[in-house]
Amino acid sequence: MNSNLKTRELTMMAICVAFCCVTAYISFPLPFTPGMVTAVTIAMSVTAFLLTPKQTFIVILVYILLGAIGLPVFAGGASGTSRLIGATGGFYFAWLIAYPLVSKFKGKHPDVKKYTLIDIICSMPITYLGGMISLVIFMEIDFFKAFMIGALPYIIGDSLKCFFAAFLAVRMQKRIH
Repeated sequence: MNSNLKTRELTMMAICVAFCCVTAYISFPLPFTPGMVTAVTIAMSVTAFLLTPKQTFIVILVYILLGAIGLPVFAGGASGTSRLIGATGGFYFAWLIAYPLVSKFKGKHPDVKKYTLIDIICSMPITYLGGMISLVIFMEIDFFKAFMIGALPYIIGDSLKCFFAAFLAVRMQKRIH
């Protein structure tokens, strides 16, 4: 039984990595910011809701490593270390903290409202902070300007994505558990 459980967990993790890779293609740029609006954050939230914090961390790390070695899995089909060591790199690294925390605080009982709130409270501020730090460093701007181009334009859309991810994850949990 233990090997079946591990096989099931690894399969779920692999599906979540693939989900992140595919949803990264659902992206579009905003003309006044170096970042992109992307559906990959929906996939990461769903991952956090379905998996443990450790599994979530591994999924996101694998996703980042796939992009770093050159597979076109980052937002809009981008790849390479230049995405990680550049103006938007902080967003990627912040995900390694944000989404395992979402997973940690999700609780044992799936609930759309609770999941949405946890996602908004955990993933958005941490992701924005990581992104703002890289914007400040690589674009040589102050934190206010970094907030104006790296966080503020995304708040409403990201909140809606948190709700959609919560809704999707609750539906999925009912079918897989």
